[in-house]
Amino acid sequence: MTTDDAAAARRTELRTAAIRVADQVLFPVAGETDRTGSVPESHWQVLADAGLYGIAAPVEAGGPGLEFGEVTEILEVLTSGCLATAFTWIQHHGVVLSLSRTPNTDLRAELLDATVTGRLRAGVAYAGVVPTPPRMTATATDGGWILTGHAPFVSGWGVVDLLQISARDAATDDVVSAILRMPDLLDGASAGAVRATPVDLSAAAATQTVSLRVDGLTVPSDRVVTRLGLEEFSATQNVGVRLNGTLPFGLVRRCTALLDVGGHSREARALRERADIVRTALDAGMADATALLAARADAAGLALDAAAALVAATGGRALVRGSDPERLFREAAFVLVAASRPELKAALAQRFSGL
Repeated sequence: MTTDDAAAARRTELRTAAIRVADQVLFPVAGETDRTGSVPESHWQVLADAGLYGIAAPVEAGGPGLEFGEVTEILEVLTSGCLATAFTWIQHHGVVLSLSRTPNTDLRAELLDATVTGRLRAGVAYAGVVPTPPRMTATATDGGWILTGHAPFVSGWGVVDLLQISARDAATDDVVSAILRMPDLLDGASAGAVRATPVDLSAAAATQTVSLRVDGLTVPSDRVVTRLGLEEFSATQNVGVRLNGTLPFGLVRRCTALLDVGGHSREARALRERADIVRTALDAGMADATALLAARADAAGLALDAAAALVAATGGRALVRGSDPERLFREAAFVLVAASRPELKAALAQRFSGL
């Protein structure tokens, strides 16, 4: 077998594994995961065993070298199994990408292999740097940085081993991102520099999302993974918007599959055709933030349409708490606002008000 053949076989293997995990492991207990507000520990191990923690890593970092579209397809598939599991797991890939590109060679050597294999699970807290003025700031000090501020939604608390936290340099407005081990953050909590308050979500509560506040948290310079100018950082956010844009399509996949089972194949086919159009627009918008956010809004709206179609087709049973249509409808509301931007909020508000 040639190298190209082996790479193609690996890509097929990962896609097949994602479908198996979504349909045989995640979806059968998605209702229970939603009810308990906790993702089974076994889910994370299954994802690691299937090699799915490293799908975004380049070949030289130990990854499979997937094309971007192959990565987003796998994210969609796993979201169709369980939104809470997939949303928490999706954050991990941003940290893998940061480590694979960082000039901090010591940090890369320490953490990259373990994140690619899933031995270490990672999350992110970057929402504090998106608005202007920023919610999270960093002040340079001898040997590192002092972080102060607020990241309103941080998922995976108590689940992840690492957290990539971003803040704006108070002097230059550069975005400084550091990767901290959770024991260090918990030490900060004990010292009063970190406070994590659980957020009572109406959907995907099993993401273990907290509102994170830090006040004088010390971050050594050797934990910094990137330091980017604000314009450069903003340009990198298109990738994150596209990755989070897989969430609506995952819900559409599950809703249309259930519509098929219920004998509504014509409606399911129409929704899939709409999804193909919106997905193409989302991919085409990667170089244009305005077009990308418009397509992201269309995707979120489509997920709500798909969930509404499933509720209507199911009838009264869809009102029973814990049923798949009831849960998916709540999850469609989640993807309307998850990882959103002011422009996305405005586009959706206009879409639903008929403007």
